[in-house]
Amino acid sequence: MGQALQEARSALEQGEFPVGCVLVAGGEIIARGHRTNSARNHCNEIDHAEMVTLRTLIREQPARDWSRVTVYSTMEPCLMCYATMLLSGIRTFVWAYEDAMGGGTNLPLTELNPLYAEMEVTLIERIYRRESLQLFQEFFSTYSYWQDSLLSRYTLAQPLED
Repeated sequence: MGQALQEARSALEQGEFPVGCVLVAGGEIIARGHRTNSARNHCNEIDHAEMVTLRTLIREQPARDWSRVTVYSTMEPCLMCYATMLLSGIRTFVWAYEDAMGGGTNLPLTELNPLYAEMEVTLIERIYRRESLQLFQEFFSTYSYWQDSLLSRYTLAQPLED
């Protein structure tokens, strides 16, 4: 998660939403990335950290066994990223800060069609939460992306617990 935090810090330094992501297999980082295109005139909702990192891995290692990949992200994956990673074969997700507005990991997979209902997923939350929360608080105190959203209000109200 420390490397995902480095990616998030890099995003924040560029004025981007501070989400960093690393993909790990066999104890080694196989791809890394961070959120892009959140703060520019061409803002889009496709270049989430997880999507950027997945595209890197697909480009560099197309034959990778996805079932052995663990995702480390500084924020809980949104529904788009979570579903994309699930469909790619990834089953282990670790994140730092909960996405109170759009987190996708509470999707009730067992209640969906067989494609999802039969998936066994491991979810690990709140790893380095405090460090990630600090980055999000700095972001929402400085930049306008998602300003006045539920996520912004929730984040700025969170105490930095030890």
